[in-house]
Amino acid sequence: MSKQTIPCRQSFTETLLELGKKDKDIVAVTSDARGSVTLTDFAKELPEQFVEVGIAEQNAVGVSAGLAMAGKKVFVCGPACFYVARSLEQVKVDLAYSKNNVKILGVSGGVSYGALGATHHSLHDIAVLRTFPGMEVILPCDARQTRKLVEALVNYAHPVYVRVGRNAVPDVYENESFDFEIGKANTLMDGNDITLIGTGETVYHCYEAGKKLKEQGIHARVIDMHTLKPADTEAILKAARETGKIITVEEHSIYGGLGAIVAETVVQHHPVPVKILGIPNENAIHGKPLEIFRHYGIDTEGIYKTAIEFLS
Repeated sequence: MSKQTIPCRQSFTETLLELGKKDKDIVAVTSDARGSVTLTDFAKELPEQFVEVGIAEQNAVGVSAGLAMAGKKVFVCGPACFYVARSLEQVKVDLAYSKNNVKILGVSGGVSYGALGATHHSLHDIAVLRTFPGMEVILPCDARQTRKLVEALVNYAHPVYVRVGRNAVPDVYENESFDFEIGKANTLMDGNDITLIGTGETVYHCYEAGKKLKEQGIHARVIDMHTLKPADTEAILKAARETGKIITVEEHSIYGGLGAIVAETVVQHHPVPVKILGIPNENAIHGKPLEIFRHYGIDTEGIYKTAIEFLS
């Protein structure tokens, strides 16, 4: 597995710039966050396709909706913690309810802001946005998958929330020869003893934990559930039937996110034990993202230990 990569946010905007040079209907909107989002090159090279609204996320969403109604393919980009809190009403009404073709890129999602604490953590976004009819939710796990996602989103006529982190993450996919389809999970490892399901940056840790379990003779199925709405319920139920136990891992509250999606699915169709790993009902500790992962047991070692205990 290659460890040389770039942040998903950079992969997103670099791909958007490449596509924007070929398609003049692509427009990027931001709220004084071109540095955080890595939109500086896009703004310099395609100024006629770039809109800066200042520190006004609510306005950014409203402007984006208007551009979409005029036929533009709009990507509104900024910190996840603001676009799923401060401008939530605009996302609900102007995008989801009005069915406007706008893609939200929420950067520094989850606990990426680390030491800035609970005001800047976005650990409620999946829970809230998956309840908005028409809104879709996707968390890519590495730079290569992010690139494929952007290519798929340009002509994808639905409002979508994409959450990525801030820092570079290890590659899960070693090259470009993997399938990516919105709403279709990827199985990274096959096995029948237990299933590990991750989303976003936790996918890498699930994959590494799966390899550690294999060294102990435990064959775990590892699933990359990049799309959380619409989720791949077929993959979830197949795992429930064939492995009997499921662990979900997310950089999100244990309420309403990936764990809830999996639990809601299996309890209605094929009940099996499900263990939900995420951030408990507390304001997450301050620290570097990986320190926070380790503290809450959503890193490789924590997932491995939970799987051993769950199986025993």
